[in-house]
Amino acid sequence: MRLHRVLGSLLLVAAAGTFTVGATTVTKASPTRLDRVVPAPASVTSGGSAYRITDSTVIRVEDSPKGRRIGEYLAGVLRPSTGYRLPLVRWGSSGIQLRLTHGRFGAEGYRLDSGPQGVVITANEYAGLFHGIQTLRQLLPAAVEKDSVQPGPWLVAGGTVVDRPRYAYRGAMLDVSRHFFPVAQVKRYIDELALYKVNTLHLHLSDDQGWRIAIDSWPRLATYGGSTEVGGGEGGHYTKADYQEIVRYATSRYLEVVPEIDMPGHTNAALASYADLNCDGVAPPLYTGTDVGFSSLCVNKDVTYDFVDDVIRELAAITPGRYLHIGGDEAHSTPHDDYVKFMDRVQPVVAKYGKTVIGWHQLTGAHPAKGAIAQYWGLDDTDAAEKAQVVKAAQNGTGLVLSPADRVYLDMKYTEDTPLGQDWAGLVEVRRSYDWDPGNYLAGVPGSAVKGVEAPLWTETIVTSADIDYMAFPRLPGVAELGWSPAATHDWDTYKVRLAAQAARWEALGIGYYRSPQVPW
Repeated sequence: MRLHRVLGSLLLVAAAGTFTVGATTVTKASPTRLDRVVPAPASVTSGGSAYRITDSTVIRVEDSPKGRRIGEYLAGVLRPSTGYRLPLVRWGSSGIQLRLTHGRFGAEGYRLDSGPQGVVITANEYAGLFHGIQTLRQLLPAAVEKDSVQPGPWLVAGGTVVDRPRYAYRGAMLDVSRHFFPVAQVKRYIDELALYKVNTLHLHLSDDQGWRIAIDSWPRLATYGGSTEVGGGEGGHYTKADYQEIVRYATSRYLEVVPEIDMPGHTNAALASYADLNCDGVAPPLYTGTDVGFSSLCVNKDVTYDFVDDVIRELAAITPGRYLHIGGDEAHSTPHDDYVKFMDRVQPVVAKYGKTVIGWHQLTGAHPAKGAIAQYWGLDDTDAAEKAQVVKAAQNGTGLVLSPADRVYLDMKYTEDTPLGQDWAGLVEVRRSYDWDPGNYLAGVPGSAVKGVEAPLWTETIVTSADIDYMAFPRLPGVAELGWSPAATHDWDTYKVRLAAQAARWEALGIGYYRSPQVPW
């Protein structure tokens, strides 16, 4: 009887929040607040009792292949750490429900409702359900990301999140040309991007230092042009099957792959592979340095356009996404008139094979095709005439993806002491990468012209997945928030607190990150 009275007393005080056992005070677990998510949701209404995931929880999914795959994805996140079976079912009104509906969520938005009976995620499209799952992950303790059973409890705060993205294009670029990254490393980065609702992976597949995609009609591009990298390593390339595996995996995480073949500059790997692509018919040696602007395709040779047509045709055939990036930056060795001539001939080739052109913003110095997108990588203090050229193109209908180098280039050093990266665009600490608004960054650009943002990661100094993680985190989540969250939620002082709370999740996932002194870790 005495034992029963003691236990009863413990339960009563535990309900109040804390209780004491011997000299130890135990705090009752409290769920993560709905407004602590990154990117910040469009609308949060907190209230009501939390839902607790237990060994009796089920996951209700749509009866379709995509619905079941999303359910299995969620179960794959939750099962290792909870130790629960979490079976997928077609019916039921409790547990975790993933439901399609005819709402006002758009292609990627969702609604998450949590209460004592369960969590319901509703969306118009499967992409919305997937993004809602990322929010659910962040509402659970960080230990949910671990691959072994953890103690829990697994609580989801009560209330409602209604969410949809500000911009349709929310990207990250990985340069696999300066240093080559195998398929498994690219998949790892895709998973990291998906956690923050990034929906585009831009792969920089060719440059002076390496050609990374097999082209059947020009096989030496990959076998010879892809045989080295910065510093003289062995390089590498993707077979078409490798590339299609990356595309498949990205698609399963609701990311669209945008392949880039940079031209007419940044082409030494191609020029070294085929002498005919050079104006003098002499192939240069392979290049392993980091200089830019010295190479150019021969604009006045017909074989150049045979080459371009073949490459775009083969790449478009294995790319289900809408876009194909043709580069166009730093073509310092191509006379301006030749540059314009080249771009005027190449853009229709992209359209012929069913893709929309993206190019770096120097494309606006030529004649951007109707519907083309220019990717702006200039600085805050870029020459006014160059900015005016971009603004004029946007006013005339060219879309913009914003990647200002001194804001969101993830290869820029955080501080002078950062062991990796470069500083030609300046030092980019965490606040600087977050504290700007894509909607008004370039004065005079119509709001409708801004399609979104992208965080490029160039890899002159980046060799391993650990290097990628260190330079991407903690800056990448901030860029993702700029692309997803309403402008009204944008506030550094509140964001840095939400960002700090992400650290435990990165540690659980094995993501090494830069501990910026600007963030209250």
